[in-house]
Amino acid sequence: MAWGQVAARRPIASLLSRAQQQAAQLSPSATSQTHLLGNHFPQNGMLHRRFSSEVPDQMGLIKQLRERTSAPIKDVKASLVSCNWDIEEAQKDLRKRGVILAAKKSSRTAAEGLLAMAQDEKRAAVVELNCETDFVARNEVFQYLASSLAKMVLSVQEPGKLVFPFAPAYLENMSINLDHPKLSGETTVRDAVTEVAAMVGENVKLRRGFMFSTAGHGVVSSYLHNCPQPGLGRMAGLVTLEAEDSSAPLDALKRVGSSIAMHIVAQKPLFLSKDLVSAAALENERDVLRTQAEKSGKPPMAMEKMVEGRLRKYFEEVVLLEQKYIVNDSTNIKTLLNDLSKEVGSKVTIGNFVRMEVGEGIERPEEADVPQATARAA
Repeated sequence: MAWGQVAARRPIASLLSRAQQQAAQLSPSATSQTHLLGNHFPQNGMLHRRFSSEVPDQMGLIKQLRERTSAPIKDVKASLVSCNWDIEEAQKDLRKRGVILAAKKSSRTAAEGLLAMAQDEKRAAVVELNCETDFVARNEVFQYLASSLAKMVLSVQEPGKLVFPFAPAYLENMSINLDHPKLSGETTVRDAVTEVAAMVGENVKLRRGFMFSTAGHGVVSSYLHNCPQPGLGRMAGLVTLEAEDSSAPLDALKRVGSSIAMHIVAQKPLFLSKDLVSAAALENERDVLRTQAEKSGKPPMAMEKMVEGRLRKYFEEVVLLEQKYIVNDSTNIKTLLNDLSKEVGSKVTIGNFVRMEVGEGIERPEEADVPQATARAA
């Protein structure tokens, strides 16, 4: 059996030897090529399969381009294949491809995302940047864009406006410089949002924002809830506290203001004071309470007292100054401000407040309407 196997291999070796001799007669280059081939042919006549060193490290290129751009792996691979695995050309192709894909995704519901806040001594800005999933909201590039937008808003001067709500159109054509290795540097806000949408493979939208400032001697206090990192969260509360006396210390106002901002996030007030409750909201609540009282079967006088008593309860639920203080429910916000006024030796009032939550008011396929953000002035 062993002799038969050796005999079977001899013709192959003989043919190779003849090919080498013929090639030597043709040209020196052919001789050297054949000689190289002969060096790789084993003495026992067995052929070994060899791979070209020119085949690119495909997995390495996919990983490298993915790290550069944060684009979905399937899009990264598609661009590399179409560009013959040239990573620089693939990166350009990916950006072009991403703009088209982002446009296709723009009609999909984006109800997740983050609130980003930037603040100084007298002003604060908060913006809502939406995406489709909580997974993308945790993306580092998405978070960087949200933070950059809030900082840009804070740098915009709006003299004379203590509370300034704005829509996306206010910012979209403004220039923004993104100092990030995966983003394109100086661009417009609209293009930056589109670029990030292309990277993360979801619909990304700048939805709305607020700019807050305080008049006179006071502070702007804020609170963010569910923070993946400083300056970012899913719920935000902002409030301005103002002292009549310009010499009143502001440290106490900052301390109490922060706790009131947290209270606003937790208790969801709709109005600052009872006299600011809209007539429509008040009449609607009275109608509901009258209907409930009529079911009791009591005399009209007794029913009216029931309505008024329950209306006081309504004020405690929706009016900030009447709400029980979340830190100490034995008192309310109005009493808290009175105590603060005594502490600093000057009357302290709430100027404005706002509460925002990611996705509120956006109709989701599986949910009904959600209350809008509230902002009320004294």
